Amino acid sequence: MSYGQGYNPYAQPGGYAPPPGAFPPQNAQVSPQAQQWFAMVDRDRSGKINASELQAALVNGRGDHFSDNACKLMISMFDNDASGTIDVYEFEKLYNYINQWLQVFKTYDQDSSGHIEEQELTQAFTQMGFRFSPDFINFLVKKSDPQAHKEVSVDQFIVLCVQVQRFTEAFRQRDTQQNGTITIGFEDFLTVAIGCSY
Repeated sequence: MSYGQGYNPYAQPGGYAPPPGAFPPQNAQVSPQAQQWFAMVDRDRSGKINASELQAALVNGRGDHFSDNACKLMISMFDNDASGTIDVYEFEKLYNYINQWLQVFKTYDQDSSGHIEEQELTQAFTQMGFRFSPDFINFLVKKSDPQAHKEVSVDQFIVLCVQVQRFTEAFRQRDTQQNGTITIGFEDFLTVAIGCSY
């Protein structure tokens, strides 16, 4: 699975897919394509995939493997039993999720460079309903790309979008007046910060 492959025509640009709920029934069907990818990614043939196996299979537009952070985040989102691994059913959901984000990313990577710059990131967040200042977008890019390329790869984009969505949901739960401001205690702040990290 690499940037540029397997785009899902049913992806909803700007949409956020929450982690799945219950395990599928044992007789649930997994698509042949997801089964094929699962077999390729499951290098130790354990019937489960961990973050390092996922990382070995995913390549971003720069030709680098997805970051540890991105792979751990994605495994945690679909790991229903908190084992640190996902089975073929969970993998199919992750596979579809990644393809949806690849489609979203592709719509903003207008020059097909394999990464998006600050202006493209601003456009992406604006179309998702966020109105971030140029300084905040610059902060996000620098945080995502410490090597100062001033661009965001697809794995960094997925992490940013998931983290922004998680923090937004946590903020909305606390914004009882719906006025865009909250008062938060220190422990609650730490709970949000740590809870939204993975």
